[in-house]
Amino acid sequence: MTHSDTVVILDFGSQFTQLIARRVREAGVYSEIHPCTTPVDKLRELAPRALILSGGPSSVIEPGAPSLDMGVFDLDLPILGICYGMQLLSHLLPGGRVASSTDREYGRSEFTVTGASPLFDGLPMDRALTVWMSHGDRVKSPPEGFSVIGSTPSVDVAAMADPARRIYALQFHPEVAHTEDGTLILHNFLFKIAGLTPGWSMSSFVASQDAALREQIGDKHVVCALSGGVDSTVVAVMLHRAIGKQLHCIFVDNGLMRLNEGEEVVAYLREHFDLNLIHVKAADLFLSLLAGVTDPEEKRKIIGRTFIEVFEREANKLPGVEFLAQGTLYPDVIESVSFRGPSAVIKSHHNVGGLPDIMKLSLVEPLRELFKDEVRKVAVELGLPDFIIWRHPFPGPGLAIRIIGEVTPERLDILRRADKIVQAELLAADWYRKVWQGFAVLLPLKTVGVMGDDRTYESVCAVRVVDSIDAMTADWSRVPTEILATISNRIINEVKGINRVVLDISSKPPSTIEWE
Repeated sequence: MTHSDTVVILDFGSQFTQLIARRVREAGVYSEIHPCTTPVDKLRELAPRALILSGGPSSVIEPGAPSLDMGVFDLDLPILGICYGMQLLSHLLPGGRVASSTDREYGRSEFTVTGASPLFDGLPMDRALTVWMSHGDRVKSPPEGFSVIGSTPSVDVAAMADPARRIYALQFHPEVAHTEDGTLILHNFLFKIAGLTPGWSMSSFVASQDAALREQIGDKHVVCALSGGVDSTVVAVMLHRAIGKQLHCIFVDNGLMRLNEGEEVVAYLREHFDLNLIHVKAADLFLSLLAGVTDPEEKRKIIGRTFIEVFEREANKLPGVEFLAQGTLYPDVIESVSFRGPSAVIKSHHNVGGLPDIMKLSLVEPLRELFKDEVRKVAVELGLPDFIIWRHPFPGPGLAIRIIGEVTPERLDILRRADKIVQAELLAADWYRKVWQGFAVLLPLKTVGVMGDDRTYESVCAVRVVDSIDAMTADWSRVPTEILATISNRIINEVKGINRVVLDISSKPPSTIEWE
Protein backbone atom coordinates (compact mmCIF):
# COMPACT_ATOMS: atom_id res chain seq x y z
CA MET A 1 0.00 0.00 0.00
CA THR A 2 1.04 3.60 -0.54
CA HIS A 3 0.63 6.33 2.06
CA SER A 4 0.53 10.06 1.40
CA ASP A 5 2.54 10.98 4.50
CA THR A 6 5.19 8.47 5.54
CA VAL A 7 7.98 8.76 8.08
CA VAL A 8 10.96 6.46 7.56
CA ILE A 9 12.91 5.49 10.66
CA LEU A 10 16.47 4.44 9.93
CA ASP A 11 17.42 1.71 12.41
CA PHE A 12 20.87 1.78 14.01
CA GLY A 13 20.13 -1.15 16.31
CA SER A 14 18.30 0.53 19.18
CA GLN A 15 16.04 -1.49 21.45
CA PHE A 16 13.58 1.43 21.16
CA THR A 17 13.34 1.62 17.34
CA GLN A 18 9.97 -0.13 17.18
CA LEU A 19 8.73 2.15 19.93
CA ILE A 20 9.56 5.20 17.79
CA ALA A 21 7.48 3.77 14.94
CA ARG A 22 4.59 3.05 17.28
CA ARG A 23 4.65 6.58 18.70
CA VAL A 24 4.59 8.08 15.19
CA ARG A 25 1.65 5.86 14.22
CA GLU A 26 -0.17 6.75 17.42
CA ALA A 27 0.08 10.36 16.22
CA GLY A 28 -1.83 9.34 13.09
CA VAL A 29 1.16 9.24 10.73
CA TYR A 30 2.26 6.07 8.93
CA SER A 31 5.84 5.02 9.70
CA GLU A 32 8.20 2.35 8.45
CA ILE A 33 11.49 1.05 9.83
CA HIS A 34 14.39 0.43 7.46
CA PRO A 35 18.02 -0.51 8.10
CA CYS A 36 20.47 2.38 8.38
CA THR A 37 22.26 0.83 5.40
CA THR A 38 19.31 1.61 3.09
CA PRO A 39 20.66 3.31 -0.08
CA VAL A 40 19.42 6.80 -0.87
CA ASP A 41 17.88 5.55 -4.14
CA LYS A 42 15.67 3.18 -2.13
CA LEU A 43 14.68 6.06 0.15
CA ARG A 44 13.65 8.08 -2.89
CA GLU A 45 11.39 5.20 -3.96
CA LEU A 46 9.81 5.15 -0.51
CA ALA A 47 9.13 8.90 -0.86
CA PRO A 48 9.04 9.70 2.87
CA ARG A 49 8.04 13.13 4.11
CA ALA A 50 10.47 12.96 7.07
CA LEU A 51 13.29 10.85 8.48
CA ILE A 52 14.07 9.79 12.04
CA LEU A 53 17.51 8.40 12.93
CA SER A 54 17.19 5.92 15.79
CA GLY A 55 19.47 5.32 18.71
CA GLY A 56 21.88 2.41 18.80
CA PRO A 57 24.39 0.59 21.00
CA SER A 58 27.53 1.45 18.99
CA SER A 59 30.01 4.31 19.28
CA VAL A 60 30.14 6.55 16.21
CA ILE A 61 33.87 7.10 16.72
CA GLU A 62 34.78 3.43 16.54
CA PRO A 63 35.91 1.89 13.22
CA GLY A 64 33.07 0.11 11.42
CA ALA A 65 30.33 1.88 13.39
CA PRO A 66 26.98 1.95 11.56
CA SER A 67 26.50 4.98 9.34
CA LEU A 68 24.20 6.08 6.53
CA ASP A 69 24.27 7.06 2.87
CA MET A 70 25.44 10.70 2.80
CA GLY A 71 22.99 11.28 -0.03
CA VAL A 72 20.31 11.37 2.66
CA PHE A 73 21.23 15.01 3.29
CA ASP A 74 20.50 15.87 -0.35
CA LEU A 75 16.87 14.71 -0.05
CA ASP A 76 15.88 17.97 1.63
CA LEU A 77 13.77 16.16 4.21
CA PRO A 78 13.13 17.09 7.85
CA ILE A 79 15.37 14.91 10.02
CA LEU A 80 15.21 14.08 13.72
CA GLY A 81 18.23 12.35 15.23
CA ILE A 82 17.75 10.52 18.52
CA CYS A 83 20.70 9.56 20.77
CA TYR A 84 23.08 7.69 18.39
CA GLY A 85 21.30 9.50 15.55
CA MET A 86 22.30 12.84 17.08
CA GLN A 87 25.90 11.74 17.57
CA LEU A 88 26.03 10.47 13.98
CA LEU A 89 24.85 13.82 12.66
CA SER A 90 27.64 15.54 14.58
CA HIS A 91 30.15 12.95 13.40
CA LEU A 92 29.23 13.18 9.70
CA LEU A 93 28.45 16.85 9.17
CA PRO A 94 31.24 19.47 8.92
CA GLY A 95 32.28 21.11 12.16
CA GLY A 96 30.72 18.57 14.48
CA ARG A 97 32.73 16.74 17.14
CA VAL A 98 31.81 13.70 19.23
CA ALA A 99 33.80 12.50 22.23
CA SER A 100 33.65 9.36 24.31
CA SER A 101 32.47 9.80 27.88
CA THR A 102 34.23 8.25 30.82
CA ASP A 103 30.90 7.03 32.16
CA ARG A 104 27.90 5.72 30.24
CA GLU A 105 24.72 7.58 31.19
CA TYR A 106 21.67 5.37 31.45
CA GLY A 107 18.45 6.45 33.10
CA ARG A 108 16.67 9.62 34.10
CA SER A 109 18.20 13.06 33.75
CA GLU A 110 16.95 16.64 34.00
CA PHE A 111 16.74 18.46 30.66
CA THR A 112 16.58 22.23 30.34
CA VAL A 113 15.51 24.07 27.16
CA THR A 114 18.20 26.67 26.40
CA GLY A 115 17.14 27.90 22.96
CA ALA A 116 13.87 28.73 21.23
CA SER A 117 12.75 26.03 18.81
CA PRO A 118 9.46 24.77 17.34
CA LEU A 119 10.58 21.33 18.56
CA PHE A 120 9.84 22.49 22.09
CA ASP A 121 6.67 24.50 21.51
CA GLY A 122 4.28 24.04 24.39
CA LEU A 123 6.90 22.79 26.85
CA PRO A 124 7.18 24.46 30.24
CA MET A 125 10.13 26.87 30.12
CA ASP A 126 10.34 27.55 33.84
CA ARG A 127 11.54 24.14 34.95
CA ALA A 128 13.58 21.14 33.84
CA LEU A 129 12.01 18.10 32.21
CA THR A 130 12.72 14.54 33.27
CA VAL A 131 14.13 12.70 30.25
CA TRP A 132 15.55 9.23 29.59
CA MET A 133 19.21 8.96 28.60
CA SER A 134 21.08 5.95 27.22
CA HIS A 135 24.50 6.82 25.81
CA GLY A 136 28.25 6.57 26.15
CA ASP A 137 29.41 9.19 23.63
CA ARG A 138 28.29 12.80 23.64
CA VAL A 139 28.40 15.75 21.26
CA LYS A 140 31.18 18.18 22.18
CA SER A 141 30.59 20.61 19.31
CA PRO A 142 27.52 20.74 17.03
CA PRO A 143 28.06 20.87 13.25
CA GLU A 144 28.13 24.09 11.28
CA GLY A 145 24.71 25.73 11.09
CA PHE A 146 23.48 24.09 14.31
CA SER A 147 22.72 25.82 17.58
CA VAL A 148 22.44 24.26 21.02
CA ILE A 149 18.81 24.28 22.21
CA GLY A 150 18.99 22.10 25.33
CA SER A 151 21.29 20.72 28.01
CA THR A 152 21.40 18.49 31.10
CA PRO A 153 23.65 18.76 34.17
CA SER A 154 26.15 16.35 32.59
CA VAL A 155 25.65 17.06 28.85
CA ASP A 156 26.13 20.57 27.48
CA VAL A 157 24.74 19.65 24.04
CA ALA A 158 21.62 17.60 24.80
CA ALA A 159 19.60 19.04 21.90
CA MET A 160 20.61 20.90 18.74
CA ALA A 161 18.91 22.35 15.69
CA ASP A 162 19.58 23.60 12.18
CA PRO A 163 16.22 25.21 11.31
CA ALA A 164 17.37 26.19 7.79
CA ARG A 165 17.82 22.53 6.86
CA ARG A 166 15.06 21.31 9.21
CA ILE A 167 17.48 18.99 11.03
CA TYR A 168 16.95 18.50 14.75
CA ALA A 169 18.56 16.17 17.26
CA LEU A 170 18.08 14.99 20.85
CA GLN A 171 20.50 13.16 23.11
CA PHE A 172 17.58 11.68 25.07
CA HIS A 173 14.79 9.34 23.99
CA PRO A 174 11.45 11.15 23.50
CA GLU A 175 9.72 7.90 22.51
CA VAL A 176 9.93 6.23 25.96
CA ALA A 177 7.31 6.78 28.64
CA HIS A 178 10.01 7.87 31.12
CA THR A 179 10.61 11.08 29.14
CA GLU A 180 8.28 13.85 30.26
CA ASP A 181 6.41 15.44 27.34
CA GLY A 182 8.23 13.18 24.88
CA THR A 183 5.02 12.70 22.89
CA LEU A 184 4.61 16.48 22.54
CA ILE A 185 8.19 16.79 21.25
CA LEU A 186 7.57 14.10 18.61
CA HIS A 187 4.29 15.74 17.61
CA ASN A 188 6.09 19.07 17.21
CA PHE A 189 8.57 17.43 14.84
CA LEU A 190 5.86 15.68 12.83
CA PHE A 191 3.35 18.50 12.53
CA LYS A 192 5.11 21.83 13.16
CA ILE A 193 8.47 21.06 11.55
CA ALA A 194 7.68 18.38 8.94
CA GLY A 195 4.16 19.71 8.26
CA LEU A 196 2.60 16.27 8.08
CA THR A 197 -1.13 15.55 8.11
CA PRO A 198 -2.47 12.76 10.35
CA GLY A 199 -4.26 10.26 8.15
CA TRP A 200 -3.20 6.84 9.47
CA SER A 201 -5.97 5.08 11.37
CA MET A 202 -7.33 1.57 11.56
CA SER A 203 -10.63 2.63 9.99
CA SER A 204 -8.78 4.06 6.97
CA PHE A 205 -6.60 0.93 6.88
CA VAL A 206 -9.61 -1.41 6.78
CA ALA A 207 -11.29 0.64 4.04
CA SER A 208 -8.19 0.73 1.85
CA GLN A 209 -7.44 -2.96 2.41
CA ASP A 210 -10.83 -4.01 1.07
CA ALA A 211 -9.99 -2.52 -2.32
CA ALA A 212 -6.36 -3.68 -2.21
CA LEU A 213 -7.31 -7.29 -1.48
CA ARG A 214 -9.91 -7.40 -4.24
CA GLU A 215 -7.38 -6.01 -6.71
CA GLN A 216 -4.67 -8.48 -5.64
CA ILE A 217 -6.87 -11.58 -5.64
CA GLY A 218 -9.33 -10.88 -8.44
CA ASP A 219 -11.57 -13.89 -9.04
CA LYS A 220 -9.07 -16.40 -7.61
CA HIS A 221 -9.52 -18.42 -4.41
CA VAL A 222 -7.60 -18.12 -1.13
CA VAL A 223 -6.88 -20.65 1.60
CA CYS A 224 -6.26 -19.45 5.16
CA ALA A 225 -4.98 -21.37 8.18
CA LEU A 226 -7.21 -20.35 11.07
CA SER A 227 -5.70 -20.81 14.53
CA GLY A 228 -8.27 -19.12 16.76
CA GLY A 229 -5.94 -16.26 17.69
CA VAL A 230 -6.69 -12.64 16.93
CA ASP A 231 -4.22 -12.38 14.01
CA SER A 232 -5.56 -15.24 11.90
CA THR A 233 -9.15 -14.39 12.80
CA VAL A 234 -8.72 -10.78 11.66
CA VAL A 235 -7.10 -12.00 8.42
CA ALA A 236 -10.04 -14.33 7.78
CA VAL A 237 -12.70 -11.70 8.48
CA MET A 238 -10.93 -9.05 6.36
CA LEU A 239 -10.66 -11.45 3.43
CA HIS A 240 -14.26 -12.58 3.86
CA ARG A 241 -15.37 -8.92 3.66
CA ALA A 242 -13.34 -8.42 0.50
CA ILE A 243 -13.86 -11.66 -1.45
CA GLY A 244 -16.63 -13.58 0.31
CA LYS A 245 -16.90 -17.25 -0.64
CA GLN A 246 -13.60 -17.15 -2.53
CA LEU A 247 -12.00 -17.59 0.91
CA HIS A 248 -11.58 -21.08 2.37
CA CYS A 249 -10.49 -21.36 6.03
CA ILE A 250 -8.96 -24.49 7.50
CA PHE A 251 -8.88 -24.89 11.26
CA VAL A 252 -6.59 -27.76 12.26
CA ASP A 253 -7.51 -28.80 15.79
CA ASN A 254 -4.32 -30.42 17.04
CA GLY A 255 -5.70 -31.20 20.49
CA LEU A 256 -3.17 -28.83 22.08
CA MET A 257 -5.37 -25.77 22.53
CA ARG A 258 -6.73 -24.18 25.70
CA LEU A 259 -9.96 -25.42 27.24
CA ASN A 260 -12.87 -25.18 24.74
CA GLU A 261 -10.96 -22.57 22.70
CA GLY A 262 -11.25 -24.19 19.28
CA GLU A 263 -14.97 -24.86 19.57
CA GLU A 264 -15.66 -21.27 20.72
CA VAL A 265 -13.87 -19.65 17.79
CA VAL A 266 -15.27 -22.01 15.16
CA ALA A 267 -18.82 -21.58 16.45
CA TYR A 268 -18.55 -17.80 16.54
CA LEU A 269 -17.08 -17.45 13.03
CA ARG A 270 -19.59 -19.81 11.49
CA GLU A 271 -22.53 -18.10 13.16
CA HIS A 272 -21.55 -14.46 12.58
CA PHE A 273 -19.56 -14.48 9.32
CA ASP A 274 -20.76 -17.54 7.41
CA LEU A 275 -17.20 -18.49 6.50
CA ASN A 276 -16.24 -21.42 4.33
CA LEU A 277 -14.67 -23.18 7.32
CA ILE A 278 -13.26 -26.69 7.45
CA HIS A 279 -12.76 -27.92 11.03
CA VAL A 280 -10.21 -30.74 11.01
CA LYS A 281 -10.21 -32.70 14.27
CA ALA A 282 -6.73 -34.19 14.38
CA ALA A 283 -5.99 -34.46 18.10
CA ASP A 284 -5.52 -38.24 18.02
CA LEU A 285 -2.97 -37.96 15.20
CA PHE A 286 -0.88 -35.27 16.93
CA LEU A 287 -0.93 -36.97 20.34
CA SER A 288 0.04 -40.34 18.88
CA LEU A 289 3.09 -38.75 17.20
CA LEU A 290 4.06 -36.92 20.40
CA ALA A 291 3.87 -40.04 22.57
CA GLY A 292 7.15 -40.56 24.41
CA VAL A 293 8.72 -37.36 23.06
CA THR A 294 10.29 -35.05 25.66
CA ASP A 295 12.76 -32.90 23.69
CA PRO A 296 11.28 -29.41 23.09
CA GLU A 297 12.67 -28.98 19.58
CA GLU A 298 11.52 -32.44 18.54
CA LYS A 299 8.02 -31.63 19.83
CA ARG A 300 7.97 -28.40 17.82
CA LYS A 301 9.16 -30.12 14.67
CA ILE A 302 6.62 -32.92 14.96
CA ILE A 303 3.78 -30.45 15.48
CA GLY A 304 4.94 -28.16 12.66
CA ARG A 305 5.47 -30.99 10.19
CA THR A 306 2.17 -32.67 11.02
CA PHE A 307 0.29 -29.38 10.76
CA ILE A 308 1.70 -28.78 7.29
CA GLU A 309 0.79 -32.32 6.19
CA VAL A 310 -2.78 -32.04 7.46
CA PHE A 311 -3.25 -28.52 6.14
CA GLU A 312 -1.82 -29.39 2.72
CA ARG A 313 -4.01 -32.46 2.45
CA GLU A 314 -7.15 -30.44 3.16
CA ALA A 315 -6.09 -27.52 0.95
CA ASN A 316 -5.44 -29.83 -2.01
CA LYS A 317 -9.09 -30.87 -1.90
CA LEU A 318 -10.12 -27.29 -2.72
CA PRO A 319 -10.36 -26.45 -6.44
CA GLY A 320 -8.77 -23.33 -7.91
CA VAL A 321 -6.86 -22.08 -4.86
CA GLU A 322 -3.96 -19.83 -5.88
CA PHE A 323 -3.31 -17.76 -2.73
CA LEU A 324 -2.31 -18.54 0.85
CA ALA A 325 -3.33 -15.99 3.51
CA GLN A 326 -0.96 -15.49 6.43
CA GLY A 327 -1.08 -13.31 9.53
CA THR A 328 2.41 -11.85 9.12
CA LEU A 329 2.80 -8.74 11.30
CA TYR A 330 5.13 -5.77 10.91
CA PRO A 331 7.57 -6.91 13.65
CA ASP A 332 8.12 -10.10 11.60
CA VAL A 333 8.94 -7.95 8.56
CA ILE A 334 11.27 -5.70 10.58
CA GLU A 335 13.12 -8.66 12.07
CA SER A 336 13.89 -10.03 8.62
CA VAL A 337 15.48 -6.77 7.42
CA SER A 338 16.79 -5.38 10.71
CA PHE A 339 20.18 -3.66 10.80
CA ARG A 340 21.12 -6.24 13.41
CA GLY A 341 20.07 -9.04 11.09
CA PRO A 342 17.71 -11.89 11.89
CA SER A 343 17.98 -13.04 15.47
CA ALA A 344 19.93 -16.14 16.31
CA VAL A 345 17.71 -19.21 16.42
CA ILE A 346 17.04 -19.78 20.11
CA LYS A 347 14.16 -22.12 19.34
CA SER A 348 11.91 -22.80 16.40
CA HIS A 349 9.39 -19.99 15.92
CA HIS A 350 5.97 -20.46 17.51
CA ASN A 351 4.17 -20.06 14.19
CA VAL A 352 4.28 -22.83 11.67
CA GLY A 353 6.32 -21.91 8.60
CA GLY A 354 7.19 -23.48 5.29
CA LEU A 355 3.74 -23.51 3.72
CA PRO A 356 4.50 -21.25 0.74
CA ASP A 357 7.50 -23.33 -0.38
CA ILE A 358 5.59 -26.57 -0.13
CA MET A 359 2.30 -25.47 -1.59
CA LYS A 360 3.52 -23.15 -4.38
CA LEU A 361 0.89 -20.53 -3.60
CA SER A 362 1.15 -16.76 -3.78
CA LEU A 363 1.00 -15.01 -0.42
CA VAL A 364 -1.70 -12.66 0.85
CA GLU A 365 -0.53 -10.84 4.01
CA PRO A 366 -3.05 -8.10 4.83
CA LEU A 367 -1.55 -7.38 8.27
CA ARG A 368 2.12 -7.08 7.33
CA GLU A 369 2.07 -3.30 7.94
CA LEU A 370 0.59 -3.56 11.44
CA PHE A 371 1.85 -3.91 14.99
CA LYS A 372 -0.02 -6.23 17.37
CA ASP A 373 -1.92 -3.43 19.09
CA GLU A 374 -3.02 -2.13 15.67
CA VAL A 375 -4.35 -5.60 14.78
CA ARG A 376 -6.53 -5.45 17.88
CA LYS A 377 -7.82 -2.03 16.78
CA VAL A 378 -8.67 -3.52 13.39
CA ALA A 379 -10.53 -6.31 15.20
CA VAL A 380 -12.60 -3.65 16.96
CA GLU A 381 -13.32 -1.99 13.59
CA LEU A 382 -14.48 -5.35 12.25
CA GLY A 383 -16.81 -5.86 15.20
CA LEU A 384 -15.11 -8.93 16.66
CA PRO A 385 -15.98 -9.81 20.28
CA ASP A 386 -13.67 -9.10 23.23
CA PHE A 387 -12.99 -12.79 23.84
CA ILE A 388 -11.19 -12.91 20.48
CA ILE A 389 -9.75 -9.37 20.42
CA TRP A 390 -8.08 -9.55 23.82
CA ARG A 391 -7.19 -13.23 23.93
CA HIS A 392 -3.60 -13.54 25.07
CA PRO A 393 -1.02 -14.66 22.48
CA PHE A 394 -0.79 -18.41 22.15
CA PRO A 395 2.12 -20.36 20.62
CA GLY A 396 1.62 -22.43 17.49
CA PRO A 397 2.68 -25.68 19.22
CA GLY A 398 0.07 -24.89 21.86
CA LEU A 399 0.13 -26.50 25.28
CA ALA A 400 2.79 -28.96 24.11
CA ILE A 401 5.47 -26.41 24.98
CA ARG A 402 3.81 -25.54 28.29
CA ILE A 403 3.98 -29.17 29.34
CA ILE A 404 7.61 -29.81 30.20
CA GLY A 405 8.35 -33.39 29.21
CA GLU A 406 5.99 -35.84 27.54
CA VAL A 407 2.60 -34.67 26.30
CA THR A 408 -0.18 -37.05 27.27
CA PRO A 409 -3.98 -36.68 27.34
CA GLU A 410 -3.89 -36.81 31.15
CA ARG A 411 -1.25 -34.07 31.47
CA LEU A 412 -3.09 -31.95 28.90
CA ASP A 413 -6.28 -32.22 30.95
CA ILE A 414 -4.45 -31.15 34.12
CA LEU A 415 -2.81 -28.17 32.42
CA ARG A 416 -6.01 -27.04 30.68
CA ARG A 417 -7.89 -26.88 33.97
CA ALA A 418 -5.03 -25.06 35.74
CA ASP A 419 -4.62 -22.61 32.87
CA LYS A 420 -8.36 -21.89 32.82
CA ILE A 421 -8.13 -20.80 36.45
CA VAL A 422 -5.24 -18.44 35.67
CA GLN A 423 -7.26 -16.86 32.85
CA ALA A 424 -10.45 -16.68 34.93
CA GLU A 425 -8.83 -15.00 37.93
CA LEU A 426 -6.96 -12.44 35.82
CA LEU A 427 -10.28 -11.59 34.16
CA ALA A 428 -12.18 -11.44 37.46
CA ALA A 429 -9.59 -9.09 38.97
CA ASP A 430 -9.55 -6.86 35.86
CA TRP A 431 -5.91 -7.75 35.19
CA TYR A 432 -6.33 -9.76 31.98
CA ARG A 433 -5.99 -6.74 29.68
CA LYS A 434 -3.28 -5.15 31.82
CA VAL A 435 -0.75 -7.88 31.02
CA TRP A 436 0.64 -9.28 27.77
CA GLN A 437 0.25 -12.94 28.69
CA GLY A 438 -0.69 -15.06 31.64
CA PHE A 439 -0.68 -18.85 31.68
CA ALA A 440 0.15 -22.04 33.54
CA VAL A 441 3.03 -24.43 32.89
CA LEU A 442 3.04 -28.07 33.99
CA LEU A 443 6.45 -29.18 35.28
CA PRO A 444 7.87 -32.72 35.21
CA LEU A 445 8.33 -32.55 38.99
CA LYS A 446 6.41 -34.10 41.82
CA THR A 447 6.53 -32.90 45.39
CA VAL A 448 5.15 -33.97 48.73
CA GLY A 449 2.01 -32.29 50.02
CA VAL A 450 -0.71 -32.77 52.57
CA MET A 451 -4.37 -32.62 51.58
CA GLY A 452 -6.75 -33.32 54.42
CA ASP A 453 -5.00 -35.97 56.49
CA ASP A 454 -3.40 -37.65 53.50
CA ARG A 455 0.10 -37.32 52.12
CA THR A 456 0.15 -36.46 48.41
CA TYR A 457 2.86 -36.74 45.81
CA GLU A 458 1.68 -34.67 42.85
CA SER A 459 2.85 -32.34 40.08
CA VAL A 460 4.12 -28.76 40.29
CA CYS A 461 2.45 -25.98 38.29
CA ALA A 462 4.25 -22.74 37.43
CA VAL A 463 2.35 -19.51 36.80
CA ARG A 464 3.84 -17.13 34.23
CA VAL A 465 2.46 -13.59 33.80
CA VAL A 466 4.42 -11.03 31.79
CA ASP A 467 4.26 -7.43 30.58
CA SER A 468 5.45 -6.68 27.06
CA ILE A 469 4.83 -4.52 24.01
CA ASP A 470 5.79 -6.89 21.21
CA ALA A 471 7.14 -10.05 22.94
CA MET A 472 10.70 -9.20 21.86
CA THR A 473 11.39 -8.23 25.49
CA ALA A 474 9.25 -8.89 28.55
CA ASP A 475 9.23 -8.48 32.31
CA TRP A 476 7.25 -10.43 34.88
CA SER A 477 4.05 -8.69 35.89
CA ARG A 478 3.69 -7.42 39.44
CA VAL A 479 0.29 -9.01 39.93
CA PRO A 480 -1.10 -8.31 43.41
CA THR A 481 -0.35 -11.10 45.87
CA GLU A 482 -4.01 -11.58 46.74
CA ILE A 483 -4.75 -12.48 43.09
CA LEU A 484 -1.81 -14.89 43.01
CA ALA A 485 -2.99 -16.43 46.29
CA THR A 486 -6.46 -17.03 44.83
CA ILE A 487 -4.96 -18.60 41.69
CA SER A 488 -2.76 -20.89 43.78
CA ASN A 489 -5.54 -21.92 46.14
CA ARG A 490 -7.95 -22.66 43.33
CA ILE A 491 -5.47 -24.70 41.30
CA ILE A 492 -4.43 -26.83 44.28
CA ASN A 493 -8.01 -27.32 45.48
CA GLU A 494 -9.71 -27.81 42.11
CA VAL A 495 -7.16 -29.49 39.83
CA LYS A 496 -6.49 -33.07 40.78
CA GLY A 497 -2.84 -33.88 40.10
CA ILE A 498 -1.29 -30.58 41.29
CA ASN A 499 -0.32 -29.91 44.90
CA ARG A 500 2.16 -27.03 44.52
CA VAL A 501 2.11 -23.74 42.56
CA VAL A 502 5.21 -21.60 41.91
CA LEU A 503 5.59 -18.16 40.29
CA ASP A 504 8.01 -17.45 37.43
CA ILE A 505 9.66 -14.05 38.07
CA SER A 506 12.24 -14.06 35.27
CA SER A 507 12.44 -11.47 32.49
CA LYS A 508 13.13 -11.79 28.74
CA PRO A 509 16.04 -11.67 28.19
CA PRO A 510 17.68 -13.74 29.59
CA SER A 511 14.67 -16.06 29.86
CA THR A 512 12.06 -16.51 27.15
CA ILE A 513 8.34 -16.02 27.71
CA GLU A 514 7.51 -19.65 26.99
CA TRP A 515 9.36 -22.36 28.89
CA GLU A 516 10.18 -24.45 25.82
